Amino acid sequence: MSEAGLDKPSSQRCDLWLFRARFFKSRAAATRFVDAGHVRVDRFGQIQRIERASFAVRPADILIFVIGQTALRLRVEDLADRRGPAREAQALYERLDQTM
Repeated sequence: MSEAGLDKPSSQRCDLWLFRARFFKSRAAATRFVDAGHVRVDRFGQIQRIERASFAVRPADILIFVIGQTALRLRVEDLADRRGPAREAQALYERLDQTM
């Protein structure tokens, strides 16, 4: 039997995941970006715009967004417990393509 709080969650807020995956320097910046509707999620073949920073992302979700001049399409591979170094952050996702 596992103790409460030791199990890894099955989802994470979109803004928190983007911050911990090091796409933004602050969580506030990630929150503004998501709230502005700049992120889309492809889940089970259906693409929808994310308009709330609290939207729950899960492993296997595909996130689509543009930062600067770079279009990103990423598969969420894992959820983060903290904002770690770049190498740790890169293990959270797989880039599916670099141009759209």
